[in-house]
Amino acid sequence: MTLHLYFARRFLAALALVFGAFLVVSLLIDMLEQIRAFGGGPAALADIIALTLFNVPRGLYQILPIVVVIAGVVLCLGLARSSELVIARAAGRSALRSLAAPVGVALLAGLVAVGVLNPIVAATSKEYERLGDRLRGGAGSLLSISAEGLWLREGGLGGEDGVQRVIRATRASLDGTELLGVTFLAFGEDGVPRQRIEAGSAILGEGAWDLNDVKLWTLGAANPEREALRLDRLRLPSTLTRDQIRDSFGQPFAVAIWDLPGFIADLDAAGFSARAHRVWLQMELAQPVLFAAMLLVGASFTLRPQRGGRTGVMVLTAILAGFAVFFLRDFARLLGESGQIPVALAAWSVPVAALLMAVALILHQEDG
Repeated sequence: MTLHLYFARRFLAALALVFGAFLVVSLLIDMLEQIRAFGGGPAALADIIALTLFNVPRGLYQILPIVVVIAGVVLCLGLARSSELVIARAAGRSALRSLAAPVGVALLAGLVAVGVLNPIVAATSKEYERLGDRLRGGAGSLLSISAEGLWLREGGLGGEDGVQRVIRATRASLDGTELLGVTFLAFGEDGVPRQRIEAGSAILGEGAWDLNDVKLWTLGAANPEREALRLDRLRLPSTLTRDQIRDSFGQPFAVAIWDLPGFIADLDAAGFSARAHRVWLQMELAQPVLFAAMLLVGASFTLRPQRGGRTGVMVLTAILAGFAVFFLRDFARLLGESGQIPVALAAWSVPVAALLMAVALILHQEDG
């Protein structure tokens, strides 16, 4: 038990060291990037620092598997150089048994990453987008999904129907350009509603919404209901485009894992495809397995004492193998999001395969 705790502490120290190094480098690089992007505008130094602090967690979270594989390499190199692994083997402990405690720490780190860091990344990503939009003079996200349906917002309309319009629909097409059970509410410059339109369906065309089965209220009239108009068709000018609606969905990482099942249910209820969010959810659940696999991948190449000056080659091979697993996982995610492979296969196949291959390689080295 004492030896297991010792190996666990060694790996935890290596993980903290590598994570700290990546954190410092990420802060410096991201601050330079924020200065380049916002330095010539109205952003103050405090805004640049805030943007950096809000953006760095996302980047670090994405490369955590690489951090784990490098930490595994650091651990095994330290144990090999001090001959502690040789002593452990002489005491009757196999390599896999010696790595049991570090693997447990990797699994625990994966659980902490999913349960704690994931919501932090979601929150900081939203704050980064909000602050960035404010500094750019933008108005933020155009689209919101809730249990009540789909909400859209468009501004800069001008004309008699107001300067801003809020749109609510019960359901929508996959790209959000065809709405069902839709309500349009136009506001004036003073923020007072001027016009309400209800339609059975609305289709976004080139610069306008084409509405069917329409009822229109002029809210400034003495009796809006009595003066309401019923029309078979109506064309409303619009500043929205298909690309704006698609981009407003955001990325799955912007939703905390605790809220992701509910968000997926809301997407399904609104008629949108939630496949990308389902793939992301399963990949997050597979993070602990991926962390354990990355540790063993790094250990499988650097666990044995290196002779003849081959240490650098084996370290480079271990890191390249970790990058290969990382990119294969990203490729599987793309296949899953496009529907080429099942969601579970996209999320779990690469971590499980990497874990089994690393274990097989370590056993082969042990047994010759």
